Amino acid sequence: MGPWEAVAVVAAGVLAGGINAVVGSGSLITFPTLVAVGLDPISANVSNNIGLVPGSFTGAYGYRAELEGQRERLLRLGAASALGSLIGGVLLLFLDPKVFHYVVPVLIGISCVLVLVQPKLNGWLRSPHKTHGGVGLWLGVLGAGIYGGYFGAAQGVLLIGLLGSFLDEPLQRVNGAKNVLALVVNGVAAVLFILIAPVNWWAVLAVAVGAAVGGVLGARIGRRIPAPLLRGVIVAVGVVAIIKLVYG
Repeated sequence: MGPWEAVAVVAAGVLAGGINAVVGSGSLITFPTLVAVGLDPISANVSNNIGLVPGSFTGAYGYRAELEGQRERLLRLGAASALGSLIGGVLLLFLDPKVFHYVVPVLIGISCVLVLVQPKLNGWLRSPHKTHGGVGLWLGVLGAGIYGGYFGAAQGVLLIGLLGSFLDEPLQRVNGAKNVLALVVNGVAAVLFILIAPVNWWAVLAVAVGAAVGGVLGARIGRRIPAPLLRGVIVAVGVVAIIKLVYG
């Protein structure tokens, strides 16, 4: 990776860290950027996941006020996220790489749709629920963890939709919980990938530096970004990623 490619990846990491802190879907920026600078899709996905962990941490820390009183809930749901992430990471590493090549564009497309319909989705499904969301939320978070361990783009959108639908909580507290669960997913997958996956450490470093900065900025000022503009950027990047993977 040359110096200009590294700068591009760091910049993508800043955007991804900020977006992840606010809504999720930052991987729709960093993953295609890593592919564009020459990494193969599997290595790009693995390196991207590890590199985004510092940004997940700073984003979660930035929402610490909204996390007050959610410790027991997050311990319960965090177990589902950890188990799901482990399953998803194993699927990524041991399925035929051709499966990843064909599945990822579909996952990106689904993620883009979820980004667009998220406000209406929460409105359709919202209703009073238990403090911890019951078995339905636990299983949903498990599924989101599997998705996050396998690919991860827009897992934050999935988590916000689930938490916002099953819990009677303000959006900012839901977002804080989402950041913690995404951190668990990325952290567990990162440990697995470090042990047995093809990691490009220069890519990891570039993403990590940018994502850590972006996580801080996203937690501080990300709420001021107009939601329609943010969704439009994410979807545009996702479409570019699909075109790159299918026709690149």
